[in-house]
Order: sequence, then structure tokens, then C-alpha cells
Amino acid sequence: MSEQKGNHSEPHHGNIAQRLNWLRAGVLGGNDGIVSTAGIVLGVAGATASRTTIVTAGVAGLAAGAMSMAVGEYVSVSSQRDTEQALLAKERRELRETPVEELAELTDLYAAKGLSHELASEVAEELTALDALAAHAEVELGIDPGDLTSPWRAAFASFVAFTLGAVLPLVAIAVPPPALRVPVTVVAVLAALGVTGVTSGLIGEAPLAKPFWRNVIGGMVAMSVTYGIGTLVGHTF
Repeated sequence: MSEQKGNHSEPHHGNIAQRLNWLRAGVLGGNDGIVSTAGIVLGVAGATASRTTIVTAGVAGLAAGAMSMAVGEYVSVSSQRDTEQALLAKERRELRETPVEELAELTDLYAAKGLSHELASEVAEELTALDALAAHAEVELGIDPGDLTSPWRAAFASFVAFTLGAVLPLVAIAVPPPALRVPVTVVAVLAALGVTGVTSGLIGEAPLAKPFWRNVIGGMVAMSVTYGIGTLVGHTF
């Protein structure tokens, strides 16, 4: 009875893994929005005290970064989807033209996982009768034919994640008085990067200290460099 329950829950594993991948991508997109926008506004703040100039540059960076993330994700996922569809088309053709050889191949694949040849043959025959393409795609290609990644969904998720991340440094640099703009932005950004680092560690079930410090130190370096460049350029020109 317990084996049946385990087998029944197994088909949901792929969906859970995909949701975790989407969540991880969202965290990374938000992290990108925080770091890149913070770098822009602090760089401009190092060159000028004009709130309008700083906010304009930040908004332009937000728009450009969000669109770049969305387009890049769309192109990347579209390429992946095209490859998956090509592999599935090839598998359909092989199943249609050489079904006996494909059944033997599926049997060998299950046997390689540790099943006896007799049991592997029985499993392969039953799964082939149920859905030959799904059985071969899962074992050979690691693809679920009914759950291919949507490039539009990926692009939208990246756009939203980047935008939400970018809003924080924009607000942090725009609201305080001039003397507090830089320190408030730095503190807010480092706190947000610490949260995204811990979140990525929780998602990946990894130790939390490493992603926390990786994010915080990386953000400190990025902000220091861009602020230093902005100050240098502002004083020079």
C-alpha cells in the first residue's frame, strides 16, 4: 500500500521542481534589479546632488534592465523549448518507425536503473502501452511533453522580479534628504540582498551563511565601484 502511495505522488515531483526553479529565477531576477539599479543611482549620486537627475537615471536603468531581462529570458527559454520540441519530434518518429527497437531501449534504460531485466521489460511494456512518448521522453530526455516551459511566462516573471527589486534602491535614494541618500540606500540595499541571499539558500536547501555573505559582499563591491566612478567623473567633468 505504501509503495502505491509513493508511486502515486511521483508524477508531481517534476511540477514541484519546476515551481522551485521559477521561484529561484524570481529571486535571482530581483537580486539583479537591486544590484544594477543601486549601482546606477549611487554612481549618479556620486557625480551630482540633483534628485531629478538621479531618479531619472534610476528609472531609465530600471526600464532598460527589466526589458533586457525579459527579452533575454524569452530568447533563452525559446531556444530551450525549440530544442525540446525537436527532440520530442525525433522520438515520435523513432517510435513510429522502429517501435520494437525503442521498446528494447526503454527496457535497457530501466534495467540500468537497477531493475531486473524481467521487471524492466514489464515496466517498459506497460508504460509504452499507456503513453510511449511520455515514457521515453522522461527516461531518455528528462522532458515532460505536457509541461514544456513557456517563454512568455519566463519573460514576464523576469520582468516583474527585476522591476520589484529595482524599486527599492530607487525609493531609498529618492526619499531621504541629500546628506542621507547614500547611507540610507546602502543600508537598504545590503539588507535586501541579505534577504535574497538567505531566500536562495532556503530554496536550494543549502547553508544560509554562504549565499548571504556572497550577496552582501557582491553588493558592497558593486556599489563602491559605481559610486567611486561617479564621484571621479563628476569631479573631473
